[in-house]
Order: sequence, then C-alpha cells, then structure tokens
Amino acid sequence: MRKLWIGLTVVVFGLLLVAPLVRIAMGAWDEGWSGFARGVTRPEALHALYMTLLIVVIVTIINALFGVMLSLYLVRATWLGRKLKQVLNSVVDLPFAVSPVIGGLMIVLMLGPETAIGAMLGKAGIDIVYALPGMIIATLFVTFPLIIREVMPVLQEIGHQQEEAASTLGAYGWTTFWRVTWPSIQWSVVYGIVLTVARSLGEFGAVLVVSGNILFKTQTATTLVYQDVENFSLTSANAVALVLAAGSIALLLFMEWAKARKES
Repeated sequence: MRKLWIGLTVVVFGLLLVAPLVRIAMGAWDEGWSGFARGVTRPEALHALYMTLLIVVIVTIINALFGVMLSLYLVRATWLGRKLKQVLNSVVDLPFAVSPVIGGLMIVLMLGPETAIGAMLGKAGIDIVYALPGMIIATLFVTFPLIIREVMPVLQEIGHQQEEAASTLGAYGWTTFWRVTWPSIQWSVVYGIVLTVARSLGEFGAVLVVSGNILFKTQTATTLVYQDVENFSLTSANAVALVLAAGSIALLLFMEWAKARKES
C-alpha cells in the first residue's frame, strides 16, 4: 500500500508539474532554434522582459527593506500593543486570502484615472493605473507577506535576550541590528527574497488589471504570453514562458541551497 501511494504521488507530480514544463519546452522548439530566438528577441518580448525585470528589482528592494522592518515591529515592538499587532498581522495575510485580480481591481478603484486621488495625481503628471507605478503596487500587494512570514518565526525563536544584552553594554540600535539580529535572520531574508522574486516573475492577474496590457508600455512577460496565446502565436508564447520557467527553476534551486544554509 505504501509503494502504491508513493507511485501515485509521483504520477500526480509528473502530470501537474513535469508534463506541462516538458510541453512548454517542446512548444518553444517547434520551429527549431530560429523560432525560439525569434520569439524571445522580438521587440515586444524584449520590452516585456525588461519591464518584468524592472518590476522584480524594485519590488524586491522595497519588500526586503520594509518586510524586515515590519517583522521587527511585529515581534519586538511593545508599544504597538497586542490588538494593533493582531490587526497588522491580519493585514499582512490579506494577500493570501484575496485573489490577485481582486487586489488589482481595488487599486484601480482607489487610484484609477476616474477617482479623486487618481485625477489629482494625473493633473500633477503622475499616472498610477495603466502605468509602471500601478504595476509595482499590484506586485507589492501580492508579494508583501513573503519576507515577513519568513523572518517573523526566526525572530520569535531566537528571542530578544542577546539584543537586550547588547543594548545594556552600550550598543546603539543599528549596531545591535547588524551585529546581533542580522546574522540570525539573514538566511530567512534570503529565502524570502527568492520567494518574492519568483512570485513577481510569475504575477499575472493583478498586473493585467492595473496595466491594461499596453504594448511597449505596460506589458510584462506574463501578459505577453497571454496575448500570444490569444493571437495563436504558440511558439512565441512558449519561448517566453520557457525563459520564465528557466528563471523560476534556477530560483528554486537557489532557494533549496539557501534553505539548507539556513538550517545548518
């Protein structure tokens, strides 16, 4: 019976994960190297990949800074109070409970060009929705909990005795953080960053809603794949999807390495 369940698990794993990846790779090479290269190097694909990379870099930096900061507040700050911490914890988990499409729609309803805030920003020459800032906000909404949920358990596990001892000996706040706290959480931060990058690379729903999928302006790699499939350009769609899949696989391998380092 045990072997049967193991075999069934392997079959399900192969059907759900390996088979689609193999099919994407085969589709990307339907027309040989020339078809794959044409699908990846066409101007719209290069621009979409550039937009995706730009969003990933910006979102990862913001998440790393504010994710670690909020984690410290939620675990260490006594002045927040128990109830406020519970509220903030619930807000952090909100992206896990809400569909990315709904998250994108909320951004449009709050900051769209027809709203009061959006109109005011538009008059100042700042476009949020159907522009890069809206795409960054949408990706931030989806990925914000990832670093926090990696760092908080480690902070809770290590306690605060060492930090209090460093403070008693006269260390300033930044010195305590870099010399005492950071060495304990650094691999958790790396693990969260890898998850953030992988999630940002594959984000589709929220970005599609707030971007409008405008060619050479707000189109990312995932929305380009969607457009190619709609236009029956399957080889081009598979080529771009294979690039994203290869990046995700590389990130997963790095994540496993980071996880092993964190546990050692």
